[in-house]
Amino acid sequence: MNDPLSHPFVEDLTACLRFYSRLNLPAAPNGAVMADFGKALRALPVAGAIIGGAGGAALFCARAVGLPILPAAICAVAALVAVTGALHEDGLADVADGFGGGATREKKLEIMRDSRLGSYGAIALALALMLRVASLAALTERGLGLAISALICAGAVSRTAGLLPLLLSVPARRDGAGAAMPRPAGDATRLALILAGAASVPLLFAGLSVSQVLCAGIAAALAAFVVTRLAERQIGGYTGDVLGATQQAAEIAVLLALSAR
Repeated sequence: MNDPLSHPFVEDLTACLRFYSRLNLPAAPNGAVMADFGKALRALPVAGAIIGGAGGAALFCARAVGLPILPAAICAVAALVAVTGALHEDGLADVADGFGGGATREKKLEIMRDSRLGSYGAIALALALMLRVASLAALTERGLGLAISALICAGAVSRTAGLLPLLLSVPARRDGAGAAMPRPAGDATRLALILAGAASVPLLFAGLSVSQVLCAGIAAALAAFVVTRLAERQIGGYTGDVLGATQQAAEIAVLLALSAR
């Protein structure tokens, strides 16, 4: 009998989860975290949906034990941070510190590599977390199923949108995580877009209209585009931190768009 874990798509999904999360998964056979990112990203929306589902599970459990909406939303966002090891949040903070505190391109890149948290990074993190918690609380007030579906959709769509710098820009450095990322393959990108759209379908059963769901996707794409162009103006391209900041901006955009009446 064939091992289902050896299926190419499952292998790509596992690779994406290894890269984007702290989930306890088997090590890659060849020891690589993600051998072919350009191909493996086709499974990224599914990985993002699983990560979002972890937040949804935390939200469900928090409400099941009787927590009010706001503390439950905080628990859900905390679960998302824990599952990813604050990977994207760290990128957002570094980008805010670099873009806000550096006077030149070289200084901005130097600050972004500094592991210490500065004022701009702390403020950006605080605002981002507040926006995520507040929008999720608003969605939960309208229905627990809607909020969980929104987390799954945001996880899938934001990580797909977070790849936009790879498609539209160039690495700002010759080394680092950003430079190590190859340009996504065309077929893989198209499948990723289809799967990200599929992750949004549960929102329709949760009571949202097609136009609301489409607006959320457009908001994510616009947020990712703005961060990409801002990075080009500030440092001449993208870094791994920029990719993380792009995901955060896209996730916030999705949650805000879905929470708007």
